[in-house]
Amino acid sequence: MISRFQNPVKVEFAAVNDLIVSSLHSDVDLVENIGHYIVESGGKRLRPLLVLLSAMANDYRGEQHVAAAAVIEFIHTATLLHDDVVDVSALRRGRQTVNSQWGNAPSVLVGDFLYSRAFQMLVEIGSLPIMAIIADASNLISEGEVQQMANAGNPEIGESTYNEVIYKKTAVLFEASARIGGILAGQCEQQMAAFGKHLGMAFQITDDILDYRGVVGDIGKNIGADLGEGKMTLPLIYAREQADVETSKLIKDIVKGQRKEEFSTILEVVEASGGLDYALGIARHQVQQARLALVDLPRNPHTEALLALADFSISRMR
Repeated sequence: MISRFQNPVKVEFAAVNDLIVSSLHSDVDLVENIGHYIVESGGKRLRPLLVLLSAMANDYRGEQHVAAAAVIEFIHTATLLHDDVVDVSALRRGRQTVNSQWGNAPSVLVGDFLYSRAFQMLVEIGSLPIMAIIADASNLISEGEVQQMANAGNPEIGESTYNEVIYKKTAVLFEASARIGGILAGQCEQQMAAFGKHLGMAFQITDDILDYRGVVGDIGKNIGADLGEGKMTLPLIYAREQADVETSKLIKDIVKGQRKEEFSTILEVVEASGGLDYALGIARHQVQQARLALVDLPRNPHTEALLALADFSISRMR
């Protein structure tokens, strides 16, 4: 399904994949084995695709967007390796996670390798503005992961804190990807950054809805995984706010790790409360904001692909 968004940049996208594979080279076999396993695990490559489309939507004619896109994918993949260790995840994209197959230490260390390789590639690109964006985004991603870990099991988390965390953990790299495209093209940097930010927020909110309503094969993780980890996502926050005293206490107890036998009841409570519909409404608003950011861009196949990608972020709910 995602391939239709790749069509306007088919040649460039293939070049990104080739560069990713060649850049994984290491004299340490375990590094290469794990690197190829995670990079070739069927990910959609949304963030590098965003770099390519954003640059070419603004009529970029150079070649640095390919390297920048590969850098973004390495940064993203490194965060996944680290996240799965922190979350003790066993499934990612429908396959065993690296930590469940090789162990925590190799997963963390190969994540570090990917981070360092990404910054080696950034030096070759030689753009201080792009380096600054990647450095700032990487810092915020790490901060967001720590913040989410600290918030796990806290049933009092509100919508503003939720938005702050998902911006740092997810949307900031979408924002950086699109912004880099604008920087390379020398125009529309802020418009592209706004598009990426709102697109990333929409994707994450939709993912959080799918934690309650999705199919394991489609979302690549177990349904209810976030709830099981004590994460207060938007549908659950809304359900808590709408619940009576008894139901609110049940939600809080389960988030704290108590009364796990009533886990399935919470799935029903969230659905009945309108929490999923509320979250979907917020995601749709983010898509509207993303589309609005592109209103002044020239209409070309790359811009149209960006707009379609925004719509796709919530169409996964159908």
